[in-house]
Amino acid sequence: MDIKRILKEMISRGASDLHLKVASPPVFRINGTLVFGDYEAPTVQDMAAVSQQILAPAQRELFESTKEIDFAFGVPGVARFRANFYVQRGSVAMVFRHVPVEIFSPDDLHLPQVIKDLAMKPRGLMLVTGTVGSGKSTTLASIVDIINRDCARHVITIEDPIEFLHRDRKSIISQREIGCDTTSYADALKHVLRQDPDVILIGEIRDAESMKIAITAADTGHLVLSTMHTIDASQTVSRIISFFPPHQHQEIRYLLASTLQAVISQRLVADADGLRRFPACEIMIATGTIREYIRDPEKTVMIRQAIQEGFIQYQMQTFDQSLMQLYKENKITLDTALQASSNPHEFMLRVKGIQASSDNTWQRFENKEPDEGKPAMTRI
Repeated sequence: MDIKRILKEMISRGASDLHLKVASPPVFRINGTLVFGDYEAPTVQDMAAVSQQILAPAQRELFESTKEIDFAFGVPGVARFRANFYVQRGSVAMVFRHVPVEIFSPDDLHLPQVIKDLAMKPRGLMLVTGTVGSGKSTTLASIVDIINRDCARHVITIEDPIEFLHRDRKSIISQREIGCDTTSYADALKHVLRQDPDVILIGEIRDAESMKIAITAADTGHLVLSTMHTIDASQTVSRIISFFPPHQHQEIRYLLASTLQAVISQRLVADADGLRRFPACEIMIATGTIREYIRDPEKTVMIRQAIQEGFIQYQMQTFDQSLMQLYKENKITLDTALQASSNPHEFMLRVKGIQASSDNTWQRFENKEPDEGKPAMTRI
């Protein structure tokens, strides 16, 4: 099996992922959809040969002992990839994800403009959240690139594995990979505050220990960037608190309320032709009201409403507001918007022109000026 040829086709077809396993043709994920390639299914011997070709000796030893491995590698003349090798039914299987060499700006990624302002925050905790494949790493890389181009800071990243490669510009960037440059997230985070960082990027917050260190670093004057597998800002707050035992919940709520700067949650939605995807983004910025809602467990459920009402003054937005804007700009279809919506029923009422008379929080996303004289929607 010519793995380089298949990886080249992956890039030429704009696929985000490539799946390889015994007795099944290579499968590409293109705009979120799995597409079978026109290749013969690899044999056990083919897959073993590819693993021998790609893995370094130390990686082969680790893979043989653990039956799975995460790593990143580059193919000269092709691209850079993040890979996961694992064993299924006694044979090697592989997943490759394309990591672009170029780091895109928020404008290129169709992200809200407020992200540029958030990247300039001198301290605090900023989280990018979403499901697997929602573009979290790409957004984080874009934020780091803004800092790198515009600020003189020391940025330390702790990743598993390193995906995007950053070159020093105005900032200096130290990128550490789990397994190669440090033994674990926990060990790296124990020592990171002694390495004179201004910005700390943690590839993913997975447990109470890493979250406590992230909050502590943010509380001591550092900007901490990371990702979590949560679907929106409210769930992110709840997940963080759930990392800790009940007797610490109130303490964590106060620490989080004082350090959190923003939560950026993403969902990728396909256009009408299925040829590209656009990010629908929920942006929560830690205003005084949001901080109060984080501290008080009875008010945490009100975070979504505060986000919805916070666009004009703070540039916040909910998923459904973001989806409405994409729909009104004809970038996505109504069916796609409804499928991705947090509240499809309310969204459909909006599309039909039904809203509360006092509610003008959606006008920006419906391509209306906030103070238009003649209302264009049916008011109830």
